[in-house]
Amino acid sequence: MAGIKRKHDDGMAEDKTSSSETKSPFLPVFEGFRAQLDEHHDRRERIIKVSRDVTAQSKKIIFAVQRVRELGKPIHPSISKQTTPMYTTIRDLLQSIVPDLQGINAYRYRSNITGGIQEFMEAVVFQHYLETQHIMKFEEAQAQLPEGISLTYDDFALGLFDMTGELMRFAITYMATNGQLPGGSRGAQSSQKSSILTDMQDLRAAFEGLDAGKVSSLSRDFENKLKTTRQSVEKVENGVYQMIVRGKERPKGWKPDTSSEDTGRGSGEAVESY
Repeated sequence: MAGIKRKHDDGMAEDKTSSSETKSPFLPVFEGFRAQLDEHHDRRERIIKVSRDVTAQSKKIIFAVQRVRELGKPIHPSISKQTTPMYTTIRDLLQSIVPDLQGINAYRYRSNITGGIQEFMEAVVFQHYLETQHIMKFEEAQAQLPEGISLTYDDFALGLFDMTGELMRFAITYMATNGQLPGGSRGAQSSQKSSILTDMQDLRAAFEGLDAGKVSSLSRDFENKLKTTRQSVEKVENGVYQMIVRGKERPKGWKPDTSSEDTGRGSGEAVESY
């Protein structure tokens, strides 16, 4: 009996020893790391999804606003009725991730939300220009975002770059349907201080004077964006040239030639239309 008791006691001692060996003091530390990583991935996925949804809604706004046919006036109620719920959806989406973009996380996840913000800036600045014929200021653009989400100069500038392409599409469509440049008079230079073309030229000159640097995110896309902006301005310039020089002899249904062959680039790229 004594031998059996001794074996039983030895077995209990071995169980206690093995149990104490499996409970490493470092285990809680690594469990904490795992929880932090899971939280990071969940937050990142939320922000990426919001960015994609904001981008999709912003493109729909741009598509709708391209139907505007008057420059410098509030958009038609039928268009506003369509875009207002989209703006509300965008702001609700952005508001939902405000807690995820506080403190150091505003920088940590900046690359995950920047695409959506740039597209949103393109939409709001484009609509603002059509309504006022003025470029929205940075402070006004910042006010379009929920409190707690900061607008960087890079995102604002890149949104402006893309907006020039929408101005080009609007100008070409306007000339094709009205026989004159938005903000100008038929077959002649604008009697106003500026037209959509002069505004685009001013934007191009401002972009050309920018120093994108080598560190900011703007520098990565700067050259390609600037090239596209130059092409957009040249397409409108060519359209105005043809409208003035050949305006009286244009046939019914005439549309400006939007190829860039005359600019020396020889790309022959057609205007992208919806």
